Amino acid sequence: MKLLIKGGRVINPSSGLDEVIDILVEDGIIKAISKDIQVDKNVNIVHADNKIVCPGFIDLHVHLREPGFEYKEDIASGTRAAAAGGFTSICCMPNTNPVIDNAAVASFVKERAAKSGVVNVYPIGAVTKQQAGKELAEIADLVTAGCVGLSDDGKPVLGSDIMRHAMDYANMFNLPILSHCEDTGLSSGGQMNEGYFSTIFGLQGIPDEAEEVMVARDIMLTGLTGARLHLCHLSTAGSINLVRLAKKKGLNVTCEVTPHHLTLTDEVIEGYDTDAKVNPPLRTPEDIEALIVGINDGTVDCIATDHAPHHLESKDCEFNLAAFGISGLETAIPVVMSLVNSGKIDLMRMVELFTVGPADIINLDRGTIEVGAIADITIIDPDKIQMVNPQNFYSKGKNTPYKNREFRGWPYATIVKGELVASEGIVR
Repeated sequence: MKLLIKGGRVINPSSGLDEVIDILVEDGIIKAISKDIQVDKNVNIVHADNKIVCPGFIDLHVHLREPGFEYKEDIASGTRAAAAGGFTSICCMPNTNPVIDNAAVASFVKERAAKSGVVNVYPIGAVTKQQAGKELAEIADLVTAGCVGLSDDGKPVLGSDIMRHAMDYANMFNLPILSHCEDTGLSSGGQMNEGYFSTIFGLQGIPDEAEEVMVARDIMLTGLTGARLHLCHLSTAGSINLVRLAKKKGLNVTCEVTPHHLTLTDEVIEGYDTDAKVNPPLRTPEDIEALIVGINDGTVDCIATDHAPHHLESKDCEFNLAAFGISGLETAIPVVMSLVNSGKIDLMRMVELFTVGPADIINLDRGTIEVGAIADITIIDPDKIQMVNPQNFYSKGKNTPYKNREFRGWPYATIVKGELVASEGIVR
């Protein structure tokens, strides 16, 4: 099967390529990258004039909910949401029921994704059994079953001794630990960022230090063990500064930020919109500025959605009873493109944060456009203007604080292993 992507502006951060050029794909592999490639009439052509052609976007942080919470999301709906949102590969977090803490559950996820999924799915195994923070999971078995990282995301690993041993064990397999940095002693009962607006709205706050204390601890443990540490969904200026210092010391630390932490502040909680309730919470304009500086100076390694779909009943309730989380796969590209359009982030850097950045963190053979590479490709229409309508989401989770907001720059096509799986927001 042949596919020609014609006339698009190809941006490939791993090589620095930024050029209007054609790409020929055959049997799922990139066969040629050249100007004015000629093919016969039987070749499927994707006309990419005035479009941006990128390596397939990768999301390190997705909650697919299956097994156990299929009423919120399942692998079929979640991967379709990913394809519609321009993602070709996603990593699913282990806070399912049963937890992905053993080879059987990890294998189930991979097998279900192969049967009902439309994008690449890579499971993240739990650090501890049942994510209880007491006893290490069977890490070797998780690796054998195809897990590409370890995390108790949704819960922090509170015990420093447990985290140290997990790092030592993960080091044997060159496996990153994706840390959910939260001191629950400081965050317990909190509903939003602690500050002026939590006081005005009468909600218990979550201080920056609830995140930063654990960021500092895990960085110190990485220094002790030499392990690979990836810090999830960082939200504060203090956390970014800690990562910056760790990198200057040569520690093996990477981090991610989310589209919502880059664009929304705690002020949007006004009106008690539960769709804006997320953990870590939306912070301040100063924190957003620090995250963007971290992107531009190389401190931040990737953007991840922390896609957390919920059913209506867990959001359509009193604010203090509502679940934390935002459904983010289908809005990530337009939201981050708003930062590109405003000149806050360079386009090449934005593509890097969604491609080679996450690929390097989990040692994935994706994230680049070059001859011989697997043909995972994301195409963006930078001029398309569209309003966010969660009722049109493929995800079961309609919980988005961006509802009814208009953005310019949306996914145009998603190609996985040479197959066109989504086009103009429609999944095939």
